[in-house]
Amino acid sequence: MSKVKRALLSVSDKTGLAEFAKGLSELGVAIISTGGTATMLESSGVPVIGVSDVTKFPEMLDGRVKTLHPAIHGGLLAVRDKANHMEAIGKHGIEPIDMVVVNLYPFEATVSKKDVKLEDAVENIDIGGPSMLRSAAKNHASVAVVVNPAQYSDVLLELKENDCKLSLATRQKLALEAFRATARYDSAISNFLGKQFSRDELFPSNLTLSFEKLHDLRYGENPHQKAAFYKDLFDQTPLSAAAAEKVHGKQISYCNVLDLDSALAIVSDFEKPTAAVIKHTNPSGVASADTTAEAFRVAYNADSVSAFGCVVGLNREVDIDTAEEISNHFVEAVIAPGYSSDAEKLLGEKKNIRLMRTNAPIKREDGRLMMAKVKGGLLVQTDPYTDLDKEKLKIVTKRIPTDDEINAMIFGVKVCRHIKSNTILLVKGERTVGVGAGQMSRVDSARIAGMKAGDDAKGSVLISDAFFPFRDGVDAAANVGVSAIIQPGGSMRDDEAIAAADEHGIAMVFSGLRLFKH
Repeated sequence: MSKVKRALLSVSDKTGLAEFAKGLSELGVAIISTGGTATMLESSGVPVIGVSDVTKFPEMLDGRVKTLHPAIHGGLLAVRDKANHMEAIGKHGIEPIDMVVVNLYPFEATVSKKDVKLEDAVENIDIGGPSMLRSAAKNHASVAVVVNPAQYSDVLLELKENDCKLSLATRQKLALEAFRATARYDSAISNFLGKQFSRDELFPSNLTLSFEKLHDLRYGENPHQKAAFYKDLFDQTPLSAAAAEKVHGKQISYCNVLDLDSALAIVSDFEKPTAAVIKHTNPSGVASADTTAEAFRVAYNADSVSAFGCVVGLNREVDIDTAEEISNHFVEAVIAPGYSSDAEKLLGEKKNIRLMRTNAPIKREDGRLMMAKVKGGLLVQTDPYTDLDKEKLKIVTKRIPTDDEINAMIFGVKVCRHIKSNTILLVKGERTVGVGAGQMSRVDSARIAGMKAGDDAKGSVLISDAFFPFRDGVDAAANVGVSAIIQPGGSMRDDEAIAAADEHGIAMVFSGLRLFKH
């Protein structure tokens, strides 16, 4: 374990660098630096050796070329216990460099700006920085690499306490963070340029993803499972559980996150004040109304037994009337654009409720890809959302649905696509009255939806996420009083389903739109 005698400092983010460099200098470490970093250090009273003095070559091409030189990378990559390496650099007058302190041009911050120009993005692609990080990290047995200002104090303390040396464990930890930083950096560049150069490429041959840990969770789906929550670095929408701000309550759980995501997805599809009450990622009730308070009340009461301990999504600010409705029930979490001060105060009196705020209007976002991790792979598909065109609905029964029934179908289809298959959904107006979700048999889903709806099933509209393979589902709907059905159609036994609907006096519409959610 050799001493740190020479360190190269070249950073974009200069937070804490002057103090760190002074600490290194006081330990007798020679500081090599470049451009603006060197100027800042010199003005802070830190002795600096210019990179040009090391390379014997001037910085050029507007700073694009300054550290890309054997005098730098030879000093970083030489393995100290290999005699031929040390002989080679000695022959060419190259001195070892024992530490690199580098953070990269702010590419992510640049491309996150609205209407960023391509040329500005390209100029913020760092070349020398990642090269030095990779060289130092590769040779971590001999060289320390520091990529994060948050590391400065711990590194300096260990150097002071250990005769200006860093343990192998520390150098390994630093190297790992450096490689993670360059991987994230390259991912950001690939993602941005992919959108610029291949706008029509929906599924690239190589899909590069990058996530940053927000925090550990108390546990996973069950107490014996460990879990953490990560945010997508390239999907910076404020309309997500990852981006939402927690304004009150204990830490959200793994299951809370899944339910918050489902609640947010549903209410984003509606323009009127809408509430979604979620249990285990499925809605127990969804309603639109003239006020948020009324929407929540109706959605909760659609299945008040299942709604106990629910997660609630709202697409309007929570006012005091809505807060009073929510406070009457055991609700695990709420996600909404915001909360009025009196609503936040009232709900804040409930210790166990989590209040999540998006700080942005909740509305439909188009063009997003849906992903599902499977063992050894990743499934990627387009968003299943599509608006129903009234003019293209195919009425296949003798009875024609009323305008109210058609409007209920349109409302129901928006909800249905968010429910686990097989799905049978019963709707009246702009409210769900019965949800049959996640069953292996469609007829079982129909019976469950009818059971949940009770007397409200009479005169309701049924939405099926896929076709009826047999007439038994239609018969089950008729038994509870359903008046109209919308389904995709396309079964070999469509004629049987249509005949069953005609027998029962039920209007049936084919949408041509399957809504499976596995």
